[in-house]
Amino acid sequence: MKLLHVDASILGDNSVSRTVSAAAVARFKNEAPELEIVRRDLAGAPIAHLSGAHLAALALGSDAPAGVRAENEEGARALQEFLDADVVVIGAPMYNFGVPSQLKAWVDRVLVAGKTFRYGEDGRPVGLAGGKRVVVAISRGGFYGADTPMAAFEHVQSYLKAVFAFIGVTDVEFLVAEGVMAGPSLREKAIESAVGATVRLKAA
Repeated sequence: MKLLHVDASILGDNSVSRTVSAAAVARFKNEAPELEIVRRDLAGAPIAHLSGAHLAALALGSDAPAGVRAENEEGARALQEFLDADVVVIGAPMYNFGVPSQLKAWVDRVLVAGKTFRYGEDGRPVGLAGGKRVVVAISRGGFYGADTPMAAFEHVQSYLKAVFAFIGVTDVEFLVAEGVMAGPSLREKAIESAVGATVRLKAA
């Protein structure tokens, strides 16, 4: 079994989402010692944001600028890592109500027509990446749960749930640590709760 571990936080060792995603990966590894883990750190080694030059390079082939071709090749590697994985664990902090741009760049390389989705004869999208399990570790500075006044500002969990549903992934779990900027005690409580929730993760 292969697990892809993706992190997007720019905060390094101070990152809550990285702490929780690492705990999730450790749980899976404890459950299945033979687990093969592939690591992708989107802050340490960002994927180039998709541009018109990247799309043009796909048509130009070897005539495209070398730098753009190299960025497309890295994007293709990111896609293949996702396709090869049985389990995907993602550390996704909320930045200004949405996902970090580094994570959005990764999503743009994973949602590829003909690879992870296609459009049927009726024009409706058909997901091609079903059968995977995705676990997302989310950190939020404030409180954005469904029962809070700020619920309408939450665009990480809702966005990623839609992204994976679009490509056919329905087995998606969220480990949420929120209120991490509301004070030291609330931060610790949020981390403890989210990390504690990893005990329910089973390899099979």
